[in-house]
Amino acid sequence: MKDVLIIGAAGGIARIVTQNLLDAPDVKLTLLLRHPKKLDKHIQASEQVNIVQADVLDSAAITEAAKGQDVVYANLYGANLGKQAESLVRALDAAGTKRLIWISANGMYGEIPGEYGQWNARMLGSTLTAYAEGAMMVEESNLDYTLIRPAWFQDDDEIDYEKTQKGELFKGTEISRKSVADYVTRLIHHPEQDIHASVG
Repeated sequence: MKDVLIIGAAGGIARIVTQNLLDAPDVKLTLLLRHPKKLDKHIQASEQVNIVQADVLDSAAITEAAKGQDVVYANLYGANLGKQAESLVRALDAAGTKRLIWISANGMYGEIPGEYGQWNARMLGSTLTAYAEGAMMVEESNLDYTLIRPAWFQDDDEIDYEKTQKGELFKGTEISRKSVADYVTRLIHHPEQDIHASVG
């Protein structure tokens, strides 16, 4: 049995990942979020699922939820991502949980060339700074992390993506949420892959 904690479980990608994992009988899910009523009723009723109502800034609650987890997937957003990441890293250290998958944003290293890179920086503005602050906290931690830097999301019913690594120029401008969820699901099933990587 694999124990997986999803933080920010009401997010669009997290919902798809949750559904993917419910198809795997050897996975037990802990879904942590501030508003559990946002979850679909069939997820709330699943015997594979344990729901925890908490905020990521509550390190004590996160520590308790993270104990014994094999993989933690964080699907977070906000102007205070640096503080969220700091709280999560501290909690995982206290829980003795090492494997973290963290969603960030494309462009935080200035890795997008040309007009799209300029447009992306302009559109994200201070949000990009927040993503960078969160990612820096994760990268400087002792965790076995994977940072994911997706392009702009769309909702096409497709799974189609190409990966780049930190230090390489970013490719593409859009990606389906299903594609990002597919990659996250693959990492959960194969947590030994892309450790200490920042993947575009």
